[in-house]
Amino acid sequence: MDYGNSDDSPTVVLPTAIKILVAGGFGVGKTTLVSAVSETQPLRTEEVLTETGVGVDDLSGVEEKATTTVAMDFGRISFGDDLVLYLFGTPGQDRFWFVWDELALGALGAVVLADTRRLADSFPSIDYFERHGVPFIVAVNCFEGARRYDLPDVRLALNLDPEVPVMLCDARLRESSKEVLIALLNHVLRSRGSKVEAESVSG
Repeated sequence: MDYGNSDDSPTVVLPTAIKILVAGGFGVGKTTLVSAVSETQPLRTEEVLTETGVGVDDLSGVEEKATTTVAMDFGRISFGDDLVLYLFGTPGQDRFWFVWDELALGALGAVVLADTRRLADSFPSIDYFERHGVPFIVAVNCFEGARRYDLPDVRLALNLDPEVPVMLCDARLRESSKEVLIALLNHVLRSRGSKVEAESVSG
């Protein structure tokens, strides 16, 4: 029996796999966003907050938070048949930053989630991606009861370069979180000189 290839054999095209990081401060909604968009059961490494974290983890503004990511969150979302995003949510606390270099290896881009109640918590993520040349966007997670600010004011407060996109989102909602990922993909494509528009990856 001939197992060789023939001219009539269908061509199998594997989807392009892209690694994306979801970063930001403690309690900003990274696990929520990954869980909202993942088409598979997301991998979580959450642990219950204990008294050990008292004085270490700053719960200001997120006093009701009971768990924290200690390694990463992982999920996957497909856009059509030819593009798959693998999402890696980073831990937010300083003491877990040693895993960032491993998580960032091979990443095409990143989403920095921001909370206007704790906006300064975004600076470490922004600084990391700027220093490592990783394209990123900032998505302001609209928490209930949080004060709303105009996006130009957020950009100014975070001292972002003009080309870095800033947008609003609700990390709990799949479509809102999906729009964030599409915005990131288009930012990466523009930074590489591509003319591809959002519709090409909206799926």
